[in-house]
Amino acid sequence: MFDGIYDVVVVGGGHAGAEAAAAAANMGSRTLLVTMNLQTIGQMSCNPAMGGIAKGQIVREIDALGGYSGIVSDKSAIQFKMLNQSKGPAMWSPRVQSDRMLFAKIWREMLEQTPNLDFYQDMIQDIIVKEGQVKGVMTSLGIPIHAHTVVLTNGTFLNGLIHIGEKNYGGGRAGEKASTGLTQSLESLGFESGRMKTGTPPRVDGRSLDYSVMVEQPGDFNPSKFSYTNTKPLVEQRSCHITYTSPEVHDMLRTGFDRSPMFNGNIQSTGPRYCPSIEDKIDRFADKSRHQIFVEPEGWDTVEVYVNGFSTSLPEDIQFKALRAVKGFEKVKFFRPGYAIEYDYFPPTQLSNSLETKLVNGLFFAGQINGTTGYEEAASQGLMAGINAHLKTKEEPAFVLKRNEAYIGVLVDDLITKGTDEPYRMFTSRAEYRTLLRQDNADIRLTSLSYELGLADVNRLKAVDQKVAKTEKLISFLKNQSYAVAEVNPILKNKDSAPVKQSDKISKIFSRPNVDRNDIIQVKTVSDFLAAEQIDDTIFEQAEIQIKYSGYIEKEMINAEKLNKLDNIKIPSSFDYDILSSLSHEAKEKLNKIKPSNLSQASRISGIKPSDISVLLVKLGR
Repeated sequence: MFDGIYDVVVVGGGHAGAEAAAAAANMGSRTLLVTMNLQTIGQMSCNPAMGGIAKGQIVREIDALGGYSGIVSDKSAIQFKMLNQSKGPAMWSPRVQSDRMLFAKIWREMLEQTPNLDFYQDMIQDIIVKEGQVKGVMTSLGIPIHAHTVVLTNGTFLNGLIHIGEKNYGGGRAGEKASTGLTQSLESLGFESGRMKTGTPPRVDGRSLDYSVMVEQPGDFNPSKFSYTNTKPLVEQRSCHITYTSPEVHDMLRTGFDRSPMFNGNIQSTGPRYCPSIEDKIDRFADKSRHQIFVEPEGWDTVEVYVNGFSTSLPEDIQFKALRAVKGFEKVKFFRPGYAIEYDYFPPTQLSNSLETKLVNGLFFAGQINGTTGYEEAASQGLMAGINAHLKTKEEPAFVLKRNEAYIGVLVDDLITKGTDEPYRMFTSRAEYRTLLRQDNADIRLTSLSYELGLADVNRLKAVDQKVAKTEKLISFLKNQSYAVAEVNPILKNKDSAPVKQSDKISKIFSRPNVDRNDIIQVKTVSDFLAAEQIDDTIFEQAEIQIKYSGYIEKEMINAEKLNKLDNIKIPSSFDYDILSSLSHEAKEKLNKIKPSNLSQASRISGIKPSDISVLLVKLGR
C-alpha cells in the first residue's frame, strides 16, 4: 500500500500536524499526513478564534514564513479586532473570531491542493527505530510506513481521559477516541513522559440567549487581516457579547465541588495557569464577586455559541443550573456540557532547538506533546518541525529562529531550555525583545528567511523589499521636510499639545506621543507625498512606529547584538561538563541534561549562575 520510503511522515492532523505537513511538502519532501480522522483536520477543539495577545504575532510570523494559518484565519474570519491599541505597538495583537466549520474546511482544501502530500487515516501505535535512527511508524492495523523522518503532533489524544463530574472515559476530544500505544512505544525508547490537563466550556444554543441584556463587542471599524498575501479584509462582521457571573452563580457552582474531578482527586495533573476553569477561578479568586463571560458565535451559519470563560469539568447538572443563573442565559439550552481532558506529554527538554528529539535521530515533536497550549503555539511548532524534518532528509543545517528574530524563537527556546511542568502559553512578557517582534513587521523580519528556505516565492520577497524601501523613503522625507508653523499649530491645538514657535522637521512633531498619523496627514506636503509615492497606511504605520519608538528599538537592537555574541560561541553536543571541577553539581547535572547548543542558551537554563558561564567561557575559549 505504501510504496517506497516517505521523506516525512506527520502523525496528527491538528494545527501542528497541518502546518508541519504543508511546510515539508512545499519544500519538496514526499510527505504523508496520518491522522485518526481525516474529517477533523485543522479542527478547532476549543474556542473558535485565532490570535490574541502574543498569539496574533505568532500567526503573522507563521504567515511570513510561508505557513497556512494566517490565510485560513482570514478566509474563515467572522470578526477582526486589534487588541491592546491603547498601549504601545509592541503590545498590539490581532485576533479573529472564526467560523469553526469553515476554518477546518479551508485547511483540508489547502492541504489537498499542496503537491507532494499524501493522506492516510489510522492510529499510529509504534515508532520504528533502528540503531537510534527513526525508520517509520506502525499503524493500529499492523501496517508499517517507512520514512526518513517522523513528526509527532498528537495533541490531547495520547491516552486522553475526559472528565465530566465523577464520570470519566477515554477520549482525545468530545466524540473521538484516544490514541493508545504510542506513549508506551516512546517510553520503551527511553523518553520521559508526564500528564497535563486542559478543559473546555459548554456549547449552547444561541437562540436561547437574551443578547439584549449583554454588552455587545463588535469588530474593528476598519478591520485588518493576518496574512501578508492577497486575502481580503472582512466587509461584514458578527459581534461577540460579554456578560458576567455573580455570587449566586458562584454559590451554585460550589455545590458541585465535592463531585468535581479537580477537587476530589480524580484529576491530579496540571492545568493551564492562564486559562483556569470557572471552578478554579471562584476557588482561587474568592474575593471576586463576578467573572467575565465572553459569548462567541461559532460561525456564520450556525446557532452554536462558545461560552468563553466558563471552562468546567463539574457535573453537567451543576453546569446547567449555574449557567442559567448568568444574565442573558436564563433560558439557555445546551448543545454539550464542558469537560476536562487529561493527556500524556513529553517534557520538551528532551528536544534540540530544531524540535528533533535527542534520543532518536530524525524524530520530531510539535504541539501539545511538548506541553504547550493554544492553536498558535502548536501551529508554529508544527511549521518549524516540518521545515527541519525536510532539511534533515537533505542533510542540511537546521533552521532555528533566535529570540530576537521571532516569538516562535522565544517559544522554542523556552521549551527546550527551561522545559515546562504546566501547559505553556505565549505572552508578550516572555519576549525580552518585544519592541522588535511586533505584529506589524513580521514580514520584514522573516520573509527573506522563508525565501531562502524555498517557502516564500519571489513575489512575496519583492513586496517586502518594496515595503521596506517605501518606509525608509517616507521616514527620510519626514526627517528632512520642514512644516509651516501656521499649518501645524491648529492641529496641535486640537490635540491639546503645546504649540510651536518656529518651523522644524515634521518628524519632531510626529514624535509627540499624542500626535498620530491621522494628524500628520493633515499637513499638505505629507498628504501630497503619500499620494505621489503611493504609500498606503501599512507603510505609514511602519514609519510612525519607527519614528516614535526609535530610541527603544535601537536599545533592544544593541542588547540583541550582545546576546548574539554568546549565540556564536557553540558548545559541542559531546562536551563533557563533568571534567570542569569549578562547576557546581547542579550546573553539571542541568547542562548534561539540556545539552545547550551555545553559551547563550546555557545562560538561560534555570539554576545556571554567571560564574558557571565564566567557567565555560574560559574552557571554550581555550
